[in-house]
Amino acid sequence: MTNLLSVFVKGGPIMIPILICSIIAAAIIVEKFISLRKAQINATHFILKVKNLILKNNIDDALELCSKTEGSLPKVLKRGISKSHLEKKVVQETIENAGREEIYHLEKNLSHVATISGVAPLIGFLGTVTGMIRAFMEIQRLAGNVNATVLAGGIWEALLTTAFGLSVGIPAYIFYNYLLGKVQRIVHEMEVGSNEIIELLYSESENEFEDREQTINDF
Repeated sequence: MTNLLSVFVKGGPIMIPILICSIIAAAIIVEKFISLRKAQINATHFILKVKNLILKNNIDDALELCSKTEGSLPKVLKRGISKSHLEKKVVQETIENAGREEIYHLEKNLSHVATISGVAPLIGFLGTVTGMIRAFMEIQRLAGNVNATVLAGGIWEALLTTAFGLSVGIPAYIFYNYLLGKVQRIVHEMEVGSNEIIELLYSESENEFEDREQTINDF
């Protein structure tokens, strides 16, 4: 621990913003892992349950199931099913609005991780450049009377910031793409599930209308 701290100190002041970036990225990544785990459900199984209830005309039970189930898909479907007595266009708009809200929450702060993955290595590189400038200024001050050991020491200390910046940026970039993939999967499930439920709701309505029309014609 002492050796690590001494190496960190030798990197200079630039190491501090890189450390801050690493803490922010880690906090966001942990938070997104937890929130996305709650948002993701077994969409296929859930949609089948909702479909069965709608086919039995148990709209209230379908709404209750959505309320009791955690996840983005149930929240979106609940908003849509609650408007199922209205026109199809209204339900579609309601689901789209609910979907946009969920996408916002799913993607919230992810852009910060992407920014850190790009900025941290650049800050590290800046530290290396300024460190090299200081090293060469010292060489000039000593009129070139320096040995290879002193020169190498100045260079490796300058390179510390780049190494530290990359060690923050690379994992942040990997986690950003992984989390983004999970978000896109949840969004896809919301789109597919919502479309299936809308089609089922209004195909049922159309069938009921046709049945009533047929009954009138029979009379």
